[in-house]
Amino acid sequence: MNDEPAGPGKGDSASLSSLQRWMQAVIMHPDGVMAGTESEGARQHLDVSPGQLETVVGRSRNLTSDERLEIYHNAYFSRLLECLRNIYPMVAKTLGEEAFDALAIGYLHSYPSGSYTLDRLGDNFARYLHESRPDLDDSGEPTETWPDFLIDLARLEWNIGEVFDGPGVEGQTTLGAEQLLGMDANRWPEVRLTPAPCLRLLSFRFPVNDYFTSLRDVDEDAEPPALPGPAESWLALSRRDFVVRRHALERAQHRLLTSLAGGQTIGAAIGELASTTSVDFDRLAEELRDWFHTWTAAGFFTGLGDPL
Repeated sequence: MNDEPAGPGKGDSASLSSLQRWMQAVIMHPDGVMAGTESEGARQHLDVSPGQLETVVGRSRNLTSDERLEIYHNAYFSRLLECLRNIYPMVAKTLGEEAFDALAIGYLHSYPSGSYTLDRLGDNFARYLHESRPDLDDSGEPTETWPDFLIDLARLEWNIGEVFDGPGVEGQTTLGAEQLLGMDANRWPEVRLTPAPCLRLLSFRFPVNDYFTSLRDVDEDAEPPALPGPAESWLALSRRDFVVRRHALERAQHRLLTSLAGGQTIGAAIGELASTTSVDFDRLAEELRDWFHTWTAAGFFTGLGDPL
């Protein structure tokens, strides 16, 4: 039996908990195993220099200690890249796998995973796209529009994921058109509507919903459609039967729904819309019934709130 001196992480010199936390800090470091070993996060658990790795992780017949750790490091980041591709499939399809992975690695360097769940991994991706845009001139002003389009597309995909994973109306009764439109007309101005928890109202600088639909229908090996030019668009997201639905909106519809979802009465929301936009009030009065029919059918509201 060979005698072997106990180094860091062996015998009584380090607890299992310290060893586990050291391994986590080393493997999860975005700059690799050597940088992870030298990081403060690792050294607060085990003060081990790169040259002492074998005192913690033994070498195998074919691999050194750092090579064995690199396998875990690479597997960890491969899993993170896979997760980001699943969160942002249309951004990945637009950029192509190689370009998206390069962008994602930069994102993971700037915003390393810090949550117990990978569900939050993509929280700051749209922010990173803005922070890392490559088209800024010497004064810091953007010179291209395509980074803005990618930011909008990332925002759409993130919100779709949030609606899918969040609370919905499955198993509940939502507000029906008959219940709403059958009310005494004198009550309408004072009534508030309770928005469904899965309702999201979004505005974009580009027609990202149309692009999303076109790209989704493109074969995997085909070229993605050309990026559209700037054009404001508005969208409502909801969920029915565990399927996220995308509803294109007009500007006036988006403004009215935003006011209603924010707690305004129907009368106040309509009055604000009429006073702050150029919408024709007579035409609006004719369209409101159709709008509310569509919105109640989509399950945008769960019921009537208390009058103010």
